[in-house]
Amino acid sequence: MLPPMADPTPVIDDLRVEGDELDALVADVSSDHWVLPTPAPRWTVAHQIAHLVWTDRSALLAVTDADAFRELVEKAITAPDSFVDDGAGEGARLPPRELLLRWRTGRARLEAALRSAPPGARFPWYGPPMSAASMATARLMETWAHGLDIADALGVTRPVTDRIRHIAWLGVRTRDFAFGVHGEPVPAEPFRVELTSPVGALWAYGPEGAPQRVTGPALDFCLLVTQRAHRADLGLHAEGPEADRWLDIAQAFAGPPGSGRPRKHKQQESGA
Repeated sequence: MLPPMADPTPVIDDLRVEGDELDALVADVSSDHWVLPTPAPRWTVAHQIAHLVWTDRSALLAVTDADAFRELVEKAITAPDSFVDDGAGEGARLPPRELLLRWRTGRARLEAALRSAPPGARFPWYGPPMSAASMATARLMETWAHGLDIADALGVTRPVTDRIRHIAWLGVRTRDFAFGVHGEPVPAEPFRVELTSPVGALWAYGPEGAPQRVTGPALDFCLLVTQRAHRADLGLHAEGPEADRWLDIAQAFAGPPGSGRPRKHKQQESGA
């Protein structure tokens, strides 16, 4: 069974690599590519990077300036349906070079803040408070997920690496949050989750004898909890009604329930 990470260094290191690889993907593309549509409705490549800029800045404030972060939360409460899109839209209007520079600067500042965070410190967030390791994991999850959208727009396929182990761990840890944000009772007992890593290893969470179980490829689980693919298009299997329901509502990101992605065959039938 994979233990939770107390030392944030490994995930911060992986966050840096994930950001650098996505940076390399967009750094040399023409300005025309920055306005290409991505799978997220109304979001271009520029919107995706701008969202990462915005959330990195939010995370930096959460780690370094709790009062300033509290103001962001208050703004989010007053405009729950638009504050994410507004942040992405504002950044997307910047010239690509300036937007890219802001992202690089923000990533570097956040990394430094996470590495210097006191052991055991917990920071506010739009969901439950998080440790430095959890904050870095959440940032890696967002970078990976939005990187998938960007790769889709650019017509490339990003390699799958074992860095997704952090996303899988976060997906398991956010089970109760997913039920709660949907207004449903949180299951009383832990689930067993068994995932096959990109290189064929077993990543296991929860007691072996748990009657509620989820099994399948780790990549598919990560796509599910980041809502980058519809459950019907993934090779995940649930045993037990609560585990089955979880696969319908899972989300590893803070905020209100996401709408997810449509089934692929429906997109094909509609000509999308």
